[in-house]
Amino acid sequence: MKKILLTLIGLITIVSISYAQSYDPSGRQLTPSQKMEKYFNPITTAVPFLMIAPDARSAGMGDIGSCSSADVNSQHHNPSKYVFSKSKFGISFSYSPWLTSLSKQLGISLAYLSTYWKITDMDAIAFSLRYFHLGTIDFTDEYGQVYASPSPNEFAIDFTYARKLTDVFSMALTPRFIYSNITASYDMYSSSGKAGLAGAADLSLCYEQDFRTKGLENSTVRLGVNISNMGNKMTYSSNASPEARDFLPANLKIGLSYTMDFDGYNRLSILGEMNKLLVPTPPRWTIDTVTHEKVIVAGKDNRVSSAQGIFQSFYDAPNGFKEELYEMAWSFGLEYAYNDLLFVRTGGFFESKYKGNRKYLTFGAGLHYNIFQIDVSYLFSVSDQHHPLEHTLRFTLSFDLKSFKKDEIRKQDKPQGRLDRL
Repeated sequence: MKKILLTLIGLITIVSISYAQSYDPSGRQLTPSQKMEKYFNPITTAVPFLMIAPDARSAGMGDIGSCSSADVNSQHHNPSKYVFSKSKFGISFSYSPWLTSLSKQLGISLAYLSTYWKITDMDAIAFSLRYFHLGTIDFTDEYGQVYASPSPNEFAIDFTYARKLTDVFSMALTPRFIYSNITASYDMYSSSGKAGLAGAADLSLCYEQDFRTKGLENSTVRLGVNISNMGNKMTYSSNASPEARDFLPANLKIGLSYTMDFDGYNRLSILGEMNKLLVPTPPRWTIDTVTHEKVIVAGKDNRVSSAQGIFQSFYDAPNGFKEELYEMAWSFGLEYAYNDLLFVRTGGFFESKYKGNRKYLTFGAGLHYNIFQIDVSYLFSVSDQHHPLEHTLRFTLSFDLKSFKKDEIRKQDKPQGRLDRL
């Protein structure tokens, strides 16, 4: 285990050094303003609400969920974890107010419903509904008169089938339907506006292994991978050309965690995760002095299909490999559990200032009693880029029916040296 930890520390150090360098490929040292102008190139997509961590548990750990222990809300982060759940069935509801630091009167919020059923020890199915309400918007004419007050909204519905391929390895497939009516069927300049529709799918993997460690009752390593939102491009116009359509936020998420059971009551999990959008990076354009047309001077043309865009996203940055590193967001998290009753969490999320500059710390807590669990989380930014959820409490209420079959759970959880927590 020491060798694994040293290897991870070494890799993180190498990435950090590469990330912090301030030299261009020619070796010329760049001033901060030159570097910002050179590398500032954020990637935008349609329906970014699909990337919001909807549940308070993961939100309290820096939005990490791909490698945490299985829970009801694994559907968003890594559905393949469901087959490792010790429970048979669960359902949860999460609520996140939006932009409350700007105004509590806007009424913008994200609601999330998730449920799963573990059919056998090898198979599980799950379902979730995500609804994003953008409040009420007044449309006015040139005289300031309100002629429409629509309520834009977006939602996504998905279904999962997860299966164990071995005792320690699982896979899941999650098809998804996406509806985005951010124009609320109104277009102030033409009648071509419409709601955006798309189909997508997630492919996720999970590795979970228990082992004995000196001084600990039990240890668990989890590795999670989730490639999410792979689907067709989206448009909000009925006459948009294929090039004018927007990419969905296809994303690669890789997480690694280590859980230490000190005794039958105290448990600590350490988690880390990397996120990278699988969306083409915008190239650097200029105007040809002869033809007066736009031409690419660095990078690759991002007017490609969704499938090509996923593969191209690994090598198309205008400034090469260094910019590709900037496109990786990193997060860490800690979760302490006492007797599976009280949970305390913290974490952080860090994104390059050239790709969005989201940097924030999170805190969270949870209380589990019988079949009920309530989780809360709180976020505050540590950069000049304020987060829409800054200074906002987020809530998740879960119902976990494992306590109805305590004898069966004892048999699954108990072996070799582990105290009976029930």
